[in-house]
Amino acid sequence: MAEKFSLKDDLFNADTVGRLGQHFEDAGVFKAAPFVADVMADMPSLELKARINLIADVLARYLPGDFDAAADAIQSALPPPLDPTLRDDDFGHFIYAPLGVYVENHGLHGHLDRSFDLLEEITQRFSMEFSIRAFLNHHQAATLERMQDWITHDHYHVRRLVSEGTRPRLPWGQNVGLTPADTLPLLDSLYADPTRFVTRSVANHLNDITKFDPDAVIARLSAWQKTGKQAGKELDWMRRHALRGLIKAGHSGAMMHLGYRPDIAVDVSQFSITPNTVVRGETAEISVTLTTRQDAPMIVDYIVDFVKSNGKTAPKVFKMKVLEAKADKSVTLRKIHRFKDDATTFTLHPGAHHLHLQVNGRIVADAPFHLT
Repeated sequence: MAEKFSLKDDLFNADTVGRLGQHFEDAGVFKAAPFVADVMADMPSLELKARINLIADVLARYLPGDFDAAADAIQSALPPPLDPTLRDDDFGHFIYAPLGVYVENHGLHGHLDRSFDLLEEITQRFSMEFSIRAFLNHHQAATLERMQDWITHDHYHVRRLVSEGTRPRLPWGQNVGLTPADTLPLLDSLYADPTRFVTRSVANHLNDITKFDPDAVIARLSAWQKTGKQAGKELDWMRRHALRGLIKAGHSGAMMHLGYRPDIAVDVSQFSITPNTVVRGETAEISVTLTTRQDAPMIVDYIVDFVKSNGKTAPKVFKMKVLEAKADKSVTLRKIHRFKDDATTFTLHPGAHHLHLQVNGRIVADAPFHLT
């Protein structure tokens, strides 16, 4: 049997820690071998985040005690920046994340400007989106002021740090007390960025905001459409990506913004799941035949009301098809759905379930089925 993949072991191991240590040895700061030995003595039993913290703690023992001197040492040991000519998917390596944690631990109080300078440099090797959030929580005004400078930085990783570091619901990131009034003005300058790495971050940031203020996001996207500052094709992609959560939820305002009429006249002549009794772990075919009365774009999703352990149900939305429907021309859609019985985040329970068909955010048909 193949050994299960371990992200923590892939990102933080003797080789990657050795790479970090070698940077400092090459810069004449300290020898790599004892640093690696000290880290690896305690690393194997730790989870991913704890490994980052451990490396930062050991690093503090090897760097000068004076923060400015330590910052000079880190600066001298940094590898070359990530390629500034690329447009996307150049994430760098997690082994540089502990450098940001070191800055959090030792520069947060009393060394603000130097910490910002250092994070600006480190993020060009690996994103400091997690570490910058500690500064937002302790020095919000000063951090937002520095971000105004970063918005126009030559390196797109620094520009992305502004949008990604201020996201309201950054996965794995500590909460920050920012509101849309704080962050949307930053995005007003970043949505027209020429790199997808930045515009994806802007769209993800907007998707976070849709979870508590969808109207603000739709209004901002509408305003950006009128400026012509971003290429139409790229802004269309950003709009879809930013509103993806609302689209799955059938939000009428998001549907209308993207050109999908929630009140579209549609006839459903057949909607079924085969077999009607599904065994957990096996597949079923979901099919539907639709006819519209006018030409119209359609987003067709299906929703499964899954039975929970307490007998109640919880809906889960799945994509079926995005299409341009033609008036009075029937279209048949089919989708094979596997009812996974081994998912780590979702447990299937037997019982009576319901399937719903959603067209442009509106439920237009239902079909019962049984899961065993």
